Amino acid sequence: MKKILFYFGHPAQYHFAKNAIRQLINDGHEVCILIKTKDMLEDLVSDDGLEYINIQPNKHKSNIFSLAIATFERVGRVVKQCRVFCPDILVGPDASVAQAGWLLDIPCLIFGEDDVAVIQNLARVTYPFATKIFSPNVCDLGKWNKKKIGYEGYMKLAYLHPDYFTPKRSIVEKYIKLDKPYFLLRFARLNAHHDGGIKGINDQIAQRLVDTLTPYGNVYISSERPLQKQFEQYRLNIEPKDIHHLLAFATILIADSQSMTMEAAMLGTPAVRFNDFVGKIGVLNEVEQKYHLAEGVTTDQPEQLFATINQMLQTDNLKDEYQQRRQVMLKDKIDVTKYFVSVIKSYLK
Repeated sequence: MKKILFYFGHPAQYHFAKNAIRQLINDGHEVCILIKTKDMLEDLVSDDGLEYINIQPNKHKSNIFSLAIATFERVGRVVKQCRVFCPDILVGPDASVAQAGWLLDIPCLIFGEDDVAVIQNLARVTYPFATKIFSPNVCDLGKWNKKKIGYEGYMKLAYLHPDYFTPKRSIVEKYIKLDKPYFLLRFARLNAHHDGGIKGINDQIAQRLVDTLTPYGNVYISSERPLQKQFEQYRLNIEPKDIHHLLAFATILIADSQSMTMEAAMLGTPAVRFNDFVGKIGVLNEVEQKYHLAEGVTTDQPEQLFATINQMLQTDNLKDEYQQRRQVMLKDKIDVTKYFVSVIKSYLK
């Protein structure tokens, strides 16, 4: 039996690793999960019945100084938990895990799917301390490519591949009626360390989206940020663990979120992304340009956004077309969870 310590700082990171964690536990390994408070992350881990330790329960401000202090605190707390748990390997996406592993001489496997150009600050304080970096082949890690363990897949496939996830109408019907099509709008907070100067869907665009989509079906909004009063009637209030079921049955997703756009693509739900990261992220470029499972529009082209949406609305059998494109993508990609487990086990040896 070996010991593996995981750290998660975002719900998508936990989703990526949750099936691997179950498999490792079933194989007899001991797992310690560390998290920080972020959106519904704690609810997700708790709902899955896994034990965890929240090493940073209080949220920090989004400025550089507060971020640096929070990271420094996490390093100390990860080190403390390592001395108690005595792991054989550390796994996570964060500088605190990489630095703790370096300080304690414990192998550390960092995972992610952002190109280094998008997360330069994070890369500077993380990658020098990592043993290896697990990321899709299409990701460019720059000078850190020498540490990369590449794979032909996406992080979101680790939990949204049909072998691991089956959308259920019964879950969707707990929240909404399926008597007509529905559209999902997703608003990200866009305040992460790498989001500086990035714009997305503002209130004016949001109102126009509602006005455009309402004649074709119901509109629901999932938002990380506060909503203006006029949008509250569209707010989607659901259990966090159920969002992927609703995403799977949506007619179209319109979002300024990278994560949910990728999730929609993995499920074969037509998606339009409207933010200033368009064209800058390798995995999304591949999904949009090679597999045509999503469309990306920068914020300086609002008319292009609505032209794209209107074209989708006028396309017959839109969902069927995207499901066919999804099958092409799935044939090209591996079982990411199975491969991730094999990589971890190779370092446990």
